[in-house]
Amino acid sequence: MTTLNVNGKQVNVEVEPDMPLLWVLRDELGLTGSKYGCGIAMCGACTVHVDGQPMRSCVMPVASMEGRKIVTIEGLSPNGSHPVQQAWVKLQVPQCGYCQSGMIMAAVALLEEVKNPTDTQINEVMSNICRCGTYARVREAIHLVAKTA
Repeated sequence: MTTLNVNGKQVNVEVEPDMPLLWVLRDELGLTGSKYGCGIAMCGACTVHVDGQPMRSCVMPVASMEGRKIVTIEGLSPNGSHPVQQAWVKLQVPQCGYCQSGMIMAAVALLEEVKNPTDTQINEVMSNICRCGTYARVREAIHLVAKTA
């Protein structure tokens, strides 16, 4: 039995200790906002926050998450009212949307660390892959949130 703190709630899961956190979130807890993309921590579709830092959940063994604070896209805000989510909607950032929960989680972490990031800082930190190529809109949305914060 593994006890996790997910979106501010303690949950117990009975899974193999090496099961990736992504599968625990999706299959055991029904939190399907984080997506499976590559399975090797390259694309970022599975990004969640662990102790405030963006992490790729597809390669994180659940046993290593015990006692840590995990926040998924579902825990970011109950109704999509987080400023980054609002900027994403206002600027119509997503096309297909598959990568967007990971993108949003990465952007939130960036803005918590750097209040007004430059394009260079955004490009360095936002390593998530978007097959639709919405990178320019992602940068614009991050700048919008930085200006209104």
